[in-house]
Amino acid sequence: MSAPIPALRRARLAATMLCASCAIFSLASDGPAPAHASGGRFHNNYGHDAHDGFWLWKWEQLRDGVPKPPPGGWKIPHMKADAAALRANTTEPTVTWIGHATFLLQLGGMNVITDPQFSERASPVGFAGPRRLVPLPISIEELPRIDVVLVSHNHYDHLDVATVKQLAARDGGGPLFLVPLGLKAWFEALGITHVAEYDWWQSHAEGPLRFTLVPVQHWSKRTLWDANKTLWGGWAIEGAGLKVLHTGDLGYSKDAKDIGERLGPFDLALIPIGAYAPRWFMKTMHVDPAEALQVRSDVHASHAIGMHWGTFENLTDEPMDEPPAELAAKRTAAGLTPDAFDVMTIGETRRIAKAGAS
Repeated sequence: MSAPIPALRRARLAATMLCASCAIFSLASDGPAPAHASGGRFHNNYGHDAHDGFWLWKWEQLRDGVPKPPPGGWKIPHMKADAAALRANTTEPTVTWIGHATFLLQLGGMNVITDPQFSERASPVGFAGPRRLVPLPISIEELPRIDVVLVSHNHYDHLDVATVKQLAARDGGGPLFLVPLGLKAWFEALGITHVAEYDWWQSHAEGPLRFTLVPVQHWSKRTLWDANKTLWGGWAIEGAGLKVLHTGDLGYSKDAKDIGERLGPFDLALIPIGAYAPRWFMKTMHVDPAEALQVRSDVHASHAIGMHWGTFENLTDEPMDEPPAELAAKRTAAGLTPDAFDVMTIGETRRIAKAGAS
């Protein structure tokens, strides 16, 4: 018989159930349904195992108390971003890791935010749900002018209400939000109207950059009732002589090869390496470090940076500092160097180099 679950863990389970049941708008687009939609819901391109067992996993996670922090807590590398330098930069192509799947990309004199999540928790409520482990390296107020915000899907760790409201209300006018099908109405319900939504393989040109929504194997959900009613995907960005891919969340599938064949090669790919345990539940929708390496190869990326780790506690079961170590081990076994696939410090800024450039 299992030991009784402590009161704190019971409270966490209750908070999880609350998060799952908070009702928020999730509305489908007008017009004929695409081939990857039926019955008012979207589906992945390629067959895969059913993604079942969420409540069993949450019960096991709370019962077993995983991930267990080490004595003294998790030591996730982080630094304060150089906000002044980022605001002054109008020429150098750079990538800054804000945490999880949120990056600031500076390309062609434009500033792009991916998967906007600047809040303390990845949750529909401010008092419960996965909490940010280290301080934000830069606040929304400190950011340079943001021209475009890319949203991969509607999960709370990738799309945050407070964040998009703050971005939309910035002095000088808010950015253009590029989103997958079905999410435009969600933004409009918040009073945000500078939004354009796209299907897989559709593109949008803004200034010198071209943005293409690409298919990946994942899903969408913000409530108990809206599973897969909005689309998901990654974003390919091309311009200023560079090609960058932000995959969003993904399980391993042939989609990665499709992206590489149609839009590759890429100078930089931002690929998840965390949120992979337990594999019996996560494998269908979240790659592990070994699969992330295969994604890099499939999309023909000269360089990749691992994301989706070290930011929100208790999001999944693996130790929060494990993904980089696993990536390094698998990378070495594959005969690759850190230049092929590396990780960044939260808050760090790096120059994006053209493939083959020294």
